[in-house]
Amino acid sequence: MTRPAAIASSARHSVDGHDQRFRRLRRWNLALTVLHLGQAIAILVLAGAFAITVTSTFPAGPPGSEAPTPEALFDVRVGAAVAVFLILAALDHALTGTVMRHTYEIDLRRGIDRFRWIEYAMSATVMVLLIAAYSGITDITGLVTIAGANVAMILFGWLQERMNPPDRTRTTMMPFLFGTVAGIAPWIAIAINVIGADEVPGFVVGIFVAQIVFFFSFGLNQWLQYRGVGPWRDYLFGEQAYLVLSLVAKSVLAWQIYGGSLAE
Repeated sequence: MTRPAAIASSARHSVDGHDQRFRRLRRWNLALTVLHLGQAIAILVLAGAFAITVTSTFPAGPPGSEAPTPEALFDVRVGAAVAVFLILAALDHALTGTVMRHTYEIDLRRGIDRFRWIEYAMSATVMVLLIAAYSGITDITGLVTIAGANVAMILFGWLQERMNPPDRTRTTMMPFLFGTVAGIAPWIAIAINVIGADEVPGFVVGIFVAQIVFFFSFGLNQWLQYRGVGPWRDYLFGEQAYLVLSLVAKSVLAWQIYGGSLAE
């Protein structure tokens, strides 16, 4: 075989290999759609009416005045909130496996998945707000701050991909590092409450430990991608890892919450 022919054959096999992997990713996304949606329906059907009250402590005097007693603002049905983050994931996987598949695959060739970051910005923020609420952070100002920090972390992850296309000559980890700073703040706040409380239910400790491991596993996955460690040199390997992490983190949190406070 002549050299040009060999190069053409190699390129053809590479394209065929990508096509096969994209078909496999499509099957994964469709399967994850069913798994997330099925769990959302199960939670809605099985969950009790347990709700968490979001409170306010608006100032009642000049700086230094005695803090007012927290007042109730509104209640959040926990079962519905759990279903929301599962449904958001199901919607993401349904879109990338069907009508947005072409755009999704073009993005993957460019070393980016914008659908992932949009979904995470919403679903992971609902998750961390629930974790914060179960640790005792229910004041509206604290919850808004935690939501903002978590969204910032995820958007920095998106920026990490935008700044490091496959044809780059050098890799910058600056967005990743900035995102790490933003993303660790909510967990410090949650840890302060969990450690400082006189008594914490065992399932809440379990939620905290399991989810901090999962949340930072997402960051580890991206770090391994951009450091080119082993199989993570292949962007699609990292994409598959994200799919697995997303399913496991959401499923574990959903059933931890259900087992701890929603089972009737």
